[in-house]
Amino acid sequence: MFLLVIDPVGAGFVSNLARPGGNATGFTMFEYGMSVKWLELLKEIAPLTTRVAVLRDPTIASGIGQFGALQAVEPSLGVELSPIDVHDVGEIERDVTAFARSNGGLIVTAAPSSTRHRNLIVMLAARHRLAAVYASRAFVTAGGLISYGPDLTDQFRTAAAYVDRILKGEKPGDLPVQAPTKYELVINHKVARALGLTLPFPLLARADEVFE
Repeated sequence: MFLLVIDPVGAGFVSNLARPGGNATGFTMFEYGMSVKWLELLKEIAPLTTRVAVLRDPTIASGIGQFGALQAVEPSLGVELSPIDVHDVGEIERDVTAFARSNGGLIVTAAPSSTRHRNLIVMLAARHRLAAVYASRAFVTAGGLISYGPDLTDQFRTAAAYVDRILKGEKPGDLPVQAPTKYELVINHKVARALGLTLPFPLLARADEVFE
């Protein structure tokens, strides 16, 4: 059984989410359409933003899927997206620095490479005073501004129920792959103040956790 997989079909774990077949089932990290929430949050905290850099890994299906979901709402939200590949330290630092020469915002999509370079990305966002939205709370605890992503504790709890069913005789291939049902919004208010951002009260009220 797998957990926190961004695209189990694209990764080849299963051929179908509803009826996985074979010996595998599990839980996805999120659905691609959820990526739109990152852009909506960015416009909520920095409404004048018109240019947005999107850090993604184009070598994996999920990197393409997340960016595609963002592109679908690009015109309606009045922004211009600039993809930045997250392959190595030099590339990330060079491209983020070049983007930051004019005002803009930053979205960091879910990818192993983004997590691997988490501290560098958070540091660059702070250095260049970029309002940034992340896919994981780990970025906020590392000093990032805001994140929106699945509640991992809830996923592990739900996964335990699947394990129990399998141990009692159900076949993994008969259990549908599930997307998260609970997401968490985490905000670092101290970082917002350092960036000169006044966060709207409704946003703070919706937050599951606010770091002061």
